[in-house]
Amino acid sequence: MAFFDFISDLPYYQDVDVSVPRMNARYDALIAPHADEIAGAKVLDLAAHDGRWSYAFAGAGAASVVGIEGRADMVQKFADFPEAEFAARVDLRVGDLFDGMQAEIDRGETYDIVSVFGILYHVMDHFRLFQMVRKLKPKLVIVDSEFLLRPGPIMMLISERTSNVLNAIPQYEGQERALKAVCSFKAMDMMAEALAYDIEWHDRDAIPEDARTGIKDYYRPKDKRRGTCVLRPSSVD
Repeated sequence: MAFFDFISDLPYYQDVDVSVPRMNARYDALIAPHADEIAGAKVLDLAAHDGRWSYAFAGAGAASVVGIEGRADMVQKFADFPEAEFAARVDLRVGDLFDGMQAEIDRGETYDIVSVFGILYHVMDHFRLFQMVRKLKPKLVIVDSEFLLRPGPIMMLISERTSNVLNAIPQYEGQERALKAVCSFKAMDMMAEALAYDIEWHDRDAIPEDARTGIKDYYRPKDKRRGTCVLRPSSVD
């Protein structure tokens, strides 16, 4: 049985087009390769949505997981997840992710791992985000996002409806369309370098074609493509 097989039984996913094969394929890329580092780790999960990745980190052996999510109604859905001993190690908090990180920084908190899953292409302040992550002193940062397939280090501005729970939250009260920026792969490389992180991209081509069900967005041939990378503090830092 694969980790995310259970989501097909959750009420929220009955109306959301997120396939079990997709979630399990992403688990194999985002969680499984880092099992040794996750075991016993203190994890911060940014933009935790309904807590599915926080739950996955805890299930993989994390000692504690703090998830920050901007939508209270999404956090409430975590109560529908299967009862498990490790679920008690998850602490989901409602609030802006930048405010949440700043509060942790002000308290002097540090984390072994920070996850940046599905949020980087819904914000404008990419470099600020990673500057704040750096202050939390993680040994490992896992990033999963859409990136532009452009050769240069650029960002493209896009607006999206805030009514969609998969999009950006309102940037002010009553905002119906939020502004976001999608960065290129090269821009991600440059941000990592500027912050003294070594960056390693997940080799999606190593996955057999018959094992790519539900993850076609990681193989788009033009415009933008989803990608996964890990950041680690450079040895010279």
